[in-house]
Amino acid sequence: MENSNKQIYNYTVILEKEADGGYHVFCPVLKGCHSQGDSFEEALKNITEAIELYIESLRTDNQSIPFIRFNC
Repeated sequence: MENSNKQIYNYTVILEKEADGGYHVFCPVLKGCHSQGDSFEEALKNITEAIELYIESLRTDNQSIPFIRFNC
């Protein structure tokens, strides 16, 4: 059975190539939400998991989930 209350969020993430190899990645809208990876793909996988856990933590603490509205 699908969860009809599931919400989809889209966040911009910034990937920075590290001088000694690998990538640092963070989500500017979610303060303190950072991760890293040895490859570009691993860094994206890791930040995706970090964002999911960040949002889960906000929900557990009954905090609002940050998002950016786009005016089209």
